Amino acid sequence: MGQDVVLYGYWRSSAAYRVRIALNLKGLAYESRPVHLVNNGGEQHAPDFKALNPQELVPCLVDGGRVLTQSMAIVEYLEETRPTPALLPADPAGRARVRALAQLVGCDVHPLGNLRVLQYLNAQFGLDDAAKAVWSRHWIGEGLQALESMLAGHVDTGRFCHGDTPTLADACLVPQIYNAVRWKLPLDDYPTIGRIYQACEALEAFQRAAPEAQADAPAPV
Repeated sequence: MGQDVVLYGYWRSSAAYRVRIALNLKGLAYESRPVHLVNNGGEQHAPDFKALNPQELVPCLVDGGRVLTQSMAIVEYLEETRPTPALLPADPAGRARVRALAQLVGCDVHPLGNLRVLQYLNAQFGLDDAAKAVWSRHWIGEGLQALESMLAGHVDTGRFCHGDTPTLADACLVPQIYNAVRWKLPLDDYPTIGRIYQACEALEAFQRAAPEAQADAPAPV
């Protein structure tokens, strides 16, 4: 995989963030093409991008002319086409556990804080920023509490969510913690998650994937 691979994303998109982590963990080079989700009414709605992804969402990965959408499907594709280093365990039970941890975040928590959901809450129900923050903290907190219970004391939890090397679960966890911090959710009740998060953040693959490290991130003020 080289520069003929393109990742369309947005610096603060959780879904794009997890794909960047996966690409970096696998040591795969790619070209990043920003799609600003707010400017000009949302560049994801532009005809050229809609032709790539009719859902009008990021991320979108183009690999040798093959267009892939949905972050979890993209990471599974990378796992199947570039299997080392592995982001899923070798055993079926381990793979199921990692997928369950990842999907708790990707399917149950993240969608409720998606930009288009928050925009709808504002447009349809008049929720201001303070109310949207309450909404976000509630749903992120519920998800993290369940995730903490699944991780704490489990025999397969190691330095990372599953064992001592990062997996798909960690690639999903870190962007969700970024969101939790953004919405000012206290993290004291999730010590296992906090420990794993710190282990991830010490790795270059996670550091290079961070929102503020992206070319389209706004300059610090």
